[in-house]
Order: sequence, then structure tokens, then C-alpha cells
Amino acid sequence: MGYIIKNATLVNEGKTTLASVVINGDKIGKIIFGKNDFSGGNVIDASGLYLMPGVIDEHVHFREPGLTQKADILTESRAAVAGGVTSFMEMPNTMPQTTTQELLKQKYDLASRKSAANFAFYIGATNDNIEEITKTDPKMVCGIKLFMGSSTGNMLVNEDEALVRLFKESPCLIAAHCEDEQIIQANTLSYKDLASKGDVIADARLHPLVRTAEACYKSTAKAVDMAAKHGAKLHVMHISTKSELDLFRNDIPLKDKKITAETCPHYLTFCDKDYEERGYAIKCNPAIKTASDRSALRKALSDGHIDTIGTDHAPHLWQEKFTDGYFTAKSGFPSIQNSLDLMLSLYHEGVVTLPQVVRLMCHNPAELYQIKDRGFVREGYFADLVLVDLNQEKRIRNADMLYKCGWTPYEGMTVKSQVTHTFVNGNLVYHDGVVEDNIFGKPLEFNR
Repeated sequence: MGYIIKNATLVNEGKTTLASVVINGDKIGKIIFGKNDFSGGNVIDASGLYLMPGVIDEHVHFREPGLTQKADILTESRAAVAGGVTSFMEMPNTMPQTTTQELLKQKYDLASRKSAANFAFYIGATNDNIEEITKTDPKMVCGIKLFMGSSTGNMLVNEDEALVRLFKESPCLIAAHCEDEQIIQANTLSYKDLASKGDVIADARLHPLVRTAEACYKSTAKAVDMAAKHGAKLHVMHISTKSELDLFRNDIPLKDKKITAETCPHYLTFCDKDYEERGYAIKCNPAIKTASDRSALRKALSDGHIDTIGTDHAPHLWQEKFTDGYFTAKSGFPSIQNSLDLMLSLYHEGVVTLPQVVRLMCHNPAELYQIKDRGFVREGYFADLVLVDLNQEKRIRNADMLYKCGWTPYEGMTVKSQVTHTFVNGNLVYHDGVVEDNIFGKPLEFNR
């Protein structure tokens, strides 16, 4: 059944206008501007609601295969569509790690049977898998994930020869986690020694002192320098510091950039003072830094230094977060169900405009990754759409999360907006608080 979404306030391509959208099959058939009087069973009256493209989250960890006690593609994709995310790109640090073409294919096969949202997967770089990397099909794979800091298994790429080959030969975008491993390890040893002597309390407040702004800047600067030298397309993920922003250009349009930056809602929401209240719940890598860093990142949303928003959705079981103290507590947390809520909270605070939210979460990921026919509300594009009530306040609660791990670091926070409907490929997959069963997304395709 094709739907007609009538009389919504459409936020798209820098404009906010009254419009109706006619869905034909999996595509947007027609956009009609102005007030309309459509009627019938397949008509959704969106008067008072805001319509935007579905969010594209370029940075998630859904933990399948091998870590499905924490999360899996089914549960996390259902949480995604409940939060207005219609497409995701998933990271390779699963078990086994996605570092070969065969393992990559297995993930795509899994998602085709399980994912409520559209999907793509990164292949992971190691010190010795460049031959596998060069086999990657850039029309079907979103990018190459590069860990230039701590990671699971053998995915830390710390040999200069391997890095040079990767930056020279990568067939598509390199998405990098940048933290200097030597700085982190030295800080870890130092604080372990201090804690053993009773000179410091080894709790979550140590995290930005161990994984410092210096560690982020040094690694990011190295990645940016190598990308510039070898002409690679580099996207530095989860920027957390003010100092790193100066490494990125804001004087040219996105289409002309080869080196770009992402940040995440948690770096825009929390600061180091929040470790006191939320503790290990907000422990993540890179660490959440100072209020000054948060302010700079917020400003960068509108000045062009930050190009995209990703969540770094990384679920762990609650008991893994609160085990034997700082040095064993897992880093990472779930967030995809509330990412749009949190960015719209910044709109309500006057930090960003609605078109800027849509640009950062929908248009720019589509343009940066060259996703085919998604990320915009355009005739002939896939009908990945979200309706939002900007005046429906809600309290974020663990009980309402669809994550397999069952908790959120945003527990107890109040947001002022609510996703009411999510369409994926023309299918109404979420409405009235319910995710529909047996509706599955499609693999993303790339115009490369």
C-alpha cells in the first residue's frame, strides 16, 4: 500500500515548507507544496508534524556476530527505526572481526534477514590485510575502518608501512578512530600506579585524564597529514576536542572536501562534570572531555568544521560497565534510539537550526558516502522518511529502550520532541510506539 503524508512541515535541503509527499512503492512519487485535502485510508494527516529524510547513522556497533549477548542486528535496528534512523553503517570489531571479504559477505547476508533499517558494513583494516582491502567493492561497501588507537583484537594499525599502503591504495573512504596508543598506555600505567598507592580514586572521572585531548590531537593530526599527502578520502570519527577542529577546513563545500569530521550526540550533551553523576554509564572512547570542548563542538555544527553526526552506538551489558572499577569497566554505550531526540534538543536550545540538524544527520552522510538515492526528500528517491512532533515532551527511560542490553546513558533526561512515524523504503515500520515485524531494509548502494 502506498501512503500519502499530507500537510507536513517539510524540512529538506535548507528549507522549511508546508508539503505533502506521495509514496509509490519504495520511492517518493511526488512532492506537492502547499495545503492539500487528500483523504482515504492510506493518508496520514501530518498537520503540525515535521517531515524530514530518515537519519543515516554512519557509525554503529551492533555486535553481531559473536557478541550477541550485548546486542544484535535485529534488536538494534528496531531501536534505530524507533528513533528515526532509517539507515546504518556498522563497524567491523565483532567476533570474528570483519577483516576479509568472506566475513563481510556473511554480515550482509545476516542483515538482509534481520535488519529493520537499511544497512552497510565497513571492512576493518589491520597491519597485514591490505590485499583484502583492495578487493572491496566501493559500490556496495561504505568504507574502510581504521583504528589508530586501542581496539579489539589485532585491529590497531600502528605500523607506518601498513598505514602508508592503506592511505595510498584504499578503494573508498577511510573512517578513522584517532587516539595515540603510546600516550594512552603511558597514562594508564601512571594512574594504575597512583591508584595502587591510594593517591587517586580509580573511578570514571579518570577517563579524560587517561584518554586525553593530547592523545586525540596527535593521532588525528597524523591521520590528516597522511591523507593529505597521499590524496586519500579520510573521515575522522567521534571528534571530542576543541583542538582537533583546527585540523579540518570549513571554507569549502562538503563535495570538495577529502578530509572530514564527525562528532556524536554525547560529546554535545555531556562534559567531564557529568562523570560525577553518571559514572561509567558515559565511559566511552574517545573520552567525553571538558565543557569548553563541548561548547566548541556545538559551535562547529554550524560553522562547517563538523560535517556529520554519528552515534558510535556501542552496547555493553550493564554488569560489564560496573565491574571491578575504572580499569576493567567497558567503554561504550547504546544511543541510536535517542540520537535524533538529542539533536532536536539542541535545536530547542538554539544551538542549531532544523535545516542544520537535517544536513548533519541526513544530507551530509548521503553526500559524503555517495549513497545512491537516499538522504534527501526528492522525487524518485527511496521513501526513507521520519515524522516528528516537536512539541511532545518525553522523559528518556531505560524501560522504553529497545536495545538488547536494556539501558541508556540518557536515563532520566527530558527531551522536547518525539518521533511519531518512520518509513523505510516506503514501508511504515514504526508508528504509535510500535515497530512492525517482518519488514526489512535493503543494502545501501554507493555512487562511486
